[in-house]
Amino acid sequence: MIGLLTGRVIYEQPEGAVLLDVNGVGYELLVPVGTLGRAQRDGEKVVLSVHTHVREDALELYGFASERDRQLFRLVIGVPGVGPKTALNMLSALPPAELTRAIGSNDLGRLTRVPGIGKKTAERLALELRGRLPPLETQGDARKSAQPDNFGRVMTALTNMGYRPAEAERVLRAMSPDLDSRPVTELIREALSRLMP
Repeated sequence: MIGLLTGRVIYEQPEGAVLLDVNGVGYELLVPVGTLGRAQRDGEKVVLSVHTHVREDALELYGFASERDRQLFRLVIGVPGVGPKTALNMLSALPPAELTRAIGSNDLGRLTRVPGIGKKTAERLALELRGRLPPLETQGDARKSAQPDNFGRVMTALTNMGYRPAEAERVLRAMSPDLDSRPVTELIREALSRLMP
């Protein structure tokens, strides 16, 4: 099974498919929206933790910005009635830390706002995963957790306003790279001006 890939992004589709060139071999991965913005970089290359999903008729690769994100994905697909596509949809609609908080605090309202998640599925997620979720912060992430990145904050704000995660991410990636040094309200205003026709 493939567990980690480091390579150059050849293309990225709005629906969350990425083609990664790893030493001349192209790997197509399905990734949650925002993954490439959060992923570790090695020069021009991006580093993704990978979950290999094997079915009778297909072999699919799912890519994640960190090992913790991959662990969360694996826990979510372990819940009866939740498949990889639904789990990917959840991680696209809610940043991993927010999804972990929503499940851990039994915030069914937040979970049911994710397309494809009804009340029963939300209840099942909260019941099955309580106490099993990866920690929100590790020593290496303590500084980041204390000040969540503006990319994630603005993504959440835009998707809560009804914008599709793919279009919100596209606009944020086109904005200046120093997102964390600017006020969130200013970033939201700029993003909205780019999103409006």
